[in-house]
Amino acid sequence: MKSQVILLTCKDYDETRIYEELKWGIESLGGVGHFVRTDERILLKPNLLRKADIDSAVVTHPLVVSAVARILQEAGCNHITYGDSAGVGSTEKIARGCGLTGEMEKLGIPLDNFADCVLADYPEGKAAKRFHMAKAVVKTDALINISKMKTHQLERMTGAVKNMYGCIQGLHKAKGHTKYSNAESFARMLIDLNKFVNPKLYVMDGITGMEGNGPASGTPVDMGVLLLSTDPVALDSVCCALMNLKPELVPTNVQGEKMGLGVWREEDIEVLTRDGILTTSQVGKNYGKQDYDVNRGREVRRIWRQLRWLSRHFQRKPYIVESQCIRCGICVEACPVEGKAIHLDKPNAPVYDYKKCIACFCCQEMCPQKAIQVK
Repeated sequence: MKSQVILLTCKDYDETRIYEELKWGIESLGGVGHFVRTDERILLKPNLLRKADIDSAVVTHPLVVSAVARILQEAGCNHITYGDSAGVGSTEKIARGCGLTGEMEKLGIPLDNFADCVLADYPEGKAAKRFHMAKAVVKTDALINISKMKTHQLERMTGAVKNMYGCIQGLHKAKGHTKYSNAESFARMLIDLNKFVNPKLYVMDGITGMEGNGPASGTPVDMGVLLLSTDPVALDSVCCALMNLKPELVPTNVQGEKMGLGVWREEDIEVLTRDGILTTSQVGKNYGKQDYDVNRGREVRRIWRQLRWLSRHFQRKPYIVESQCIRCGICVEACPVEGKAIHLDKPNAPVYDYKKCIACFCCQEMCPQKAIQVK
């Protein structure tokens, strides 16, 4: 059988329309009871990367998260929490700052504990045998992943699969980049993480996406869609069609299929809309943005990556736009490399040591001023 992805159209963040569309989408996949039981502890996991204006498309929109919660409550689910492990700053402040706390308080749903860490073994893992998980994830019975449609400097795009990295607690997220230091190994770890946690449903907020210098410093772009699926690889592949990005260029798609998480090939996916069933190509044509600003270049072949002294000259690297830099030092704090690959000597702009840099782009991801670009 083909993996099914639901595509819903929603031009803006109208609360009633979002609720109605998501309710239709969930019912089309079998209804709430197909994913969770009413007596289960259910955790909603949005993307709360860092503090940002809601219009910037950095975080999952609160109305998408609250609509999912409302649908669950109406089905009789009363043990619901939400949360994420933020890239920088307090999750509580980020949630309150973007308006998510207010929406969830209306429903009586609390923020869960993502500050405490639990070491969880996963002997079945192919790339990762254990994870430093947020306590909230370990104690839940069912997790629903609510991601944001964005570009990503390491994996090209971040969606359903990548959003699960927020289940890793705090500083261990940065440390993971040193252990899984290229896009392929990082993707394989993410696949293991998705299989370990086993989310019951994946939802993507693509009403406003992010293109360009994502996942935190890019440009908001109106896409007008919501996506749902139980197959995160298929969902991300449909997202690729919307971005006019070949799905086989995204490591999480390729590794996801190899490792049995899901499928990315067009012949294995059907997209259900209110107007009928479409292929991923038809989705791209009917709903996509052909000039979506995303990295479509081929990766340097593995044989060249092994010649580190040579591949350094062809590798994509972060760099500072000095006129935008405020010398806050967040990029230095975010660097996971021992001894740091970026240094700040105020009042000058930070300076990279590219011999140490592993091109994980944590610095670029955390910069609050969009002062770090990639070339």
